[in-house]
Amino acid sequence: QVQLVESGGGLVQAGGSLRLSCAASGRTFSRYDTGWFRQAPGKEREFVAAISSNSGLTKYYDSVKGRFTISRDNAKNMAYLQMSTLKPEDTAVYYCAAGLAGIVSGRFDAWGQGTQVTVSS
Repeated sequence: QVQLVESGGGLVQAGGSLRLSCAASGRTFSRYDTGWFRQAPGKEREFVAAISSNSGLTKYYDSVKGRFTISRDNAKNMAYLQMSTLKPEDTAVYYCAAGLAGIVSGRFDAWGQGTQVTVSS
């Protein structure tokens, strides 16, 4: 099972940018689709973006399309979420997740511990 560790969260003003990173352990990371999810206080966890194992397919939640970009570097066992034009409603704990065929099935079995993103108005 792949293990994931997120980093890159922080406090940013509205309109600013952040890049989240997800470091994966294990030699099989390249087989896993990778996703980013977020959970705001008092709300359920929601899907943000996902990328297939070979980067051939990406999906985004409607509210982040055009502002967020997901990418990965299998050689480095890394995944990224570049977030631009951030809004206060993007404030949440962001989680990296991995799953075999996750982008199609919606099933992600491995999860990181999360990184806090706070956007001030």
